[in-house]
Amino acid sequence: MASAKTDLFDTKLNSAAVLFKALAHPARLAILQYLAETKVCITGDISDELPLSRTTVNQHLTELKNVGLIQGHVDGAKVNYCLDPKKVKELETIANSFFKKIDLGSDYECK
Repeated sequence: MASAKTDLFDTKLNSAAVLFKALAHPARLAILQYLAETKVCITGDISDELPLSRTTVNQHLTELKNVGLIQGHVDGAKVNYCLDPKKVKELETIANSFFKKIDLGSDYECK
């Protein structure tokens, strides 16, 4: 069986790619910003805050949950959504490290 092309890269780059892929949609960024701004777990319908259908928002919430950036806890008929502080901090560390490695400085020129 052939290996996936991602197997050709180290674990750190693969981990970064998974997290960055989860950020690759404006709705997911909006969800993360909304949860960060509220500073509490949200019970109810986050789709009220976005210009998307409930089904579409739920798909984006699932993507964010799958990578661990948010947590969803069932509370009766509702789900409480929160940011996962440890995973968000991990994302921050990974992003900062990645961008430091590709920082070109102010004197970089493409010729």
